Amino acid sequence: MTVSPPFASIPAARRRRLMWIFIGLALLLTFISTGINQPLRTAVAPQGIVSFEFAGDLATAQAIINSWDAQAKLRAAFGLGIDFLYPVVYGLAISLAVVAASGTFKGRLAQLGAWLAWGVWLAAALDYIENIALWQLLQGSSNALLPQLAYWCAAFKFLLLILAILYALWGGVRALLRRSQA
Repeated sequence: MTVSPPFASIPAARRRRLMWIFIGLALLLTFISTGINQPLRTAVAPQGIVSFEFAGDLATAQAIINSWDAQAKLRAAFGLGIDFLYPVVYGLAISLAVVAASGTFKGRLAQLGAWLAWGVWLAAALDYIENIALWQLLQGSSNALLPQLAYWCAAFKFLLLILAILYALWGGVRALLRRSQA
């Protein structure tokens, strides 16, 4: 099945400019999130918020929350708040990068790029579902399905994003090699 990539109606030069703007914004938000996450690293949550995302069960999620002091819980809430902006920013950055990379391929590999570019938006939607589940847990919910929901959303989100980033890097390397040979 053939699918058109997102942003196909935007001229390539403008897509590239937007891609670099959103890559810069995504890196800035990543830097900010990393700073927010640092105090969330505990013996129970060695990866901070990522440990919380992958808790997988209610007992582990509650143990992680209980390992955070009041200040850390505020940071976690603030980090989740920022993470409601982050999917739009990284979605634009990665999706635009994948669309740019797909131009270096032909046939099925180019079509794979279109699918991966849309997959980034599925990852962003999964990120929102995950964030809502984590927010509810942080607010004291004892719904045992929430940690499982967050886990699976995070797992598929990261899988889709890693595949898309690898594709974008592959296409970027191909573009650089073509330019150096020209």
